[in-house]
Amino acid sequence: MSTTALAGSRAPRRSTRRALLTALAVALALVWAFPVYWMLNSAFLDKVTLQRTTPTFLPFGGSFDNFRAIFDDPGFLRALGISLVVTLTTVAAAIVIAFLGALAISRFRFRGRRSFVLALLLIQMLPAEGLFIAQYKMMSGIGLLNNVLGLAILYTAAVVPFTVWMLRGFVAGVPIELEEAAMVDGLSRTQAFLRITFPLLAPGLVASGVYAFLQAWNEFTVALVVMTEEQSRTLPLWLRGFVQASATRETDWGQVMAASAVVAVPVIIFFLVVQGRMSSGLVGGAVKG
Repeated sequence: MSTTALAGSRAPRRSTRRALLTALAVALALVWAFPVYWMLNSAFLDKVTLQRTTPTFLPFGGSFDNFRAIFDDPGFLRALGISLVVTLTTVAAAIVIAFLGALAISRFRFRGRRSFVLALLLIQMLPAEGLFIAQYKMMSGIGLLNNVLGLAILYTAAVVPFTVWMLRGFVAGVPIELEEAAMVDGLSRTQAFLRITFPLLAPGLVASGVYAFLQAWNEFTVALVVMTEEQSRTLPLWLRGFVQASATRETDWGQVMAASAVVAVPVIIFFLVVQGRMSSGLVGGAVKG
């Protein structure tokens, strides 16, 4: 059989395989997207409709009453502001601290460097629940209970180890010879780093920022321990109180879904802002050592 005939016989197989893989990818995407769709669909339906045995897949005849109930709650905007301040503070502090740490262990050789890198991995193995008592006593001792700064400190401490490990791969992936060449051309070490190396690390910084943002925005248990007053609740804590606010303790799933959708909006906005750099950053961190 000629080479042309073999190539012709393989072409239908490749097309069939590609079609099957495409169908599988579409099916997996639909399975992944269905909970999000169901949340949005339920957010427009009233309690009676949601309690029927027959599911309603399209919100025909729905309303914005569930969303109005959210914005009428006086604690929503306060919790939103607290979450935004804590999350943005955590992202900024974690990126700065982790970047300096990653730069130190990637560019410099010092005693205890291997032990420091190993400690970063070991810290990630500690269960968060095992630190609650120590964290509570520490925050109480320095007067930072029910304080935005105190919660931001705890969140930063939680995300920095993994962020250092992530950024370490990006810093190590940029050859130091680029800085040395720039220094030969007359730049100082600082100027060479800021002009040559730092722009190449932007994908890593974005990927680290995404990780820190998600961890701080969605965190619940630490906030539950150290933010005990109603006036200092973050959005996850507000959502729990909003669900349990009714006198009958009966869950209004329409309002729960509407509140969940509103809580997800800042995350969506953040992803839209950083999506250009996010994909390359996440892939790059997976292959650089």
